[in-house]
Amino acid sequence: MARDYYEILEVERTIDAAGLKSSYRKLAMIHHPDRNGGSEESMAKFKEISEAYTVLSDEQKRAAYDRYGHAGVNGGGGGFGGGQQGFHDVNDIFSQVFGDAFGDVFGGRGGGRQNNGPRRGSDLRYDLEITLEQAYKGAEVEISVPSTLTCETCEGTGAKKGAKPTTCSTCAGQGRVRQANGFFQVERTCPSCGGAGQKISAADVCPTCHGHGQVRKTRTLNLKVPAGVDDGSRIRLTGEGDAGQRGGPRGDLYVFLSVQPHELFERDNLDLLCTVPVPMTVAALGGEIEAPCLVSEACDGQCKAPVVVPAGAQTGKTVRIKGKGMPHLNGRQRGDLVVELFVETPTDLTPRQKELMQELAQSFGESQNPRNSSFAGKAKRFWADILGSEPDSSKETAA
Repeated sequence: MARDYYEILEVERTIDAAGLKSSYRKLAMIHHPDRNGGSEESMAKFKEISEAYTVLSDEQKRAAYDRYGHAGVNGGGGGFGGGQQGFHDVNDIFSQVFGDAFGDVFGGRGGGRQNNGPRRGSDLRYDLEITLEQAYKGAEVEISVPSTLTCETCEGTGAKKGAKPTTCSTCAGQGRVRQANGFFQVERTCPSCGGAGQKISAADVCPTCHGHGQVRKTRTLNLKVPAGVDDGSRIRLTGEGDAGQRGGPRGDLYVFLSVQPHELFERDNLDLLCTVPVPMTVAALGGEIEAPCLVSEACDGQCKAPVVVPAGAQTGKTVRIKGKGMPHLNGRQRGDLVVELFVETPTDLTPRQKELMQELAQSFGESQNPRNSSFAGKAKRFWADILGSEPDSSKETAA
């Protein structure tokens, strides 16, 4: 399951906006990839922190999250199987909080950037809802991902074929300018070229991308969902995010999975829980019933499992069937199918059936209804305590 956003940012739920921002700044500085050698672990932690801050720093998103949890901020739209999808640039939050002054400290990702050099493309997030059956067997899903691609017409230069950008005279091709402010010098993105270090004349602008060097398109990808994934699982597709700028590498695509509730089964780690009704006669005499199970090669294509009901079974008794649960992700181990029995009382009895039931009830002794006898004794002691009277010891002994 996805971690709580407040826990990720190490704050209480009552934290105000200023405290939230302060905690984010501290954690982002600690876990920024460029301060940790670009490690995968720090990258994942930094993105997790940024995602949490993106939601909680927005009043409407925070209110939805406080009320509905992660389901309230997953976004909308139709995905595979009626799922939800959403896309988020997780690289720009750091610069929004810290500003461009950190460009010299962090060389490009997440904080202020050296914009005249190659720039890595943004990572994307796609929220996909799948069925329990797909999580059980694995699936191949086709997803449509809006993303930024390098313009094929100008090959990313932003200029017409044959034309070349010229060096920006304002920043001398550096992409950044310095401005004195008292005792300090503040460096910021060049306002003339937007940090590119180069400019394109109006007559030489690429007609396809209008000088940006990139275009926005929807791509169709085939996603392989492995068997055994759980709600909150994440799949990373390397190089399937937005295109980089000025020859920079593409970002990654992160697919977050949510599993639809099932009408028969409830998942508990690797086990599948299922409540099955049992006729009163079978529960009393013992017998065998059939329980549903998910179909896979491991169960020879059978979607039913035999369940032995012991004589005298009560509602709530569970029977465990080995190996009929969820598969372990990337492993051979399987959980169990846990069947909970629900004893059904007959309804709409005929007059004759009522007579037979009355005869049967009269034949029962206390030994055949141990729970009822025990409850009756406890109830008498309770009433005696309330009324301040002594319980009938002769009847109490029988109970």
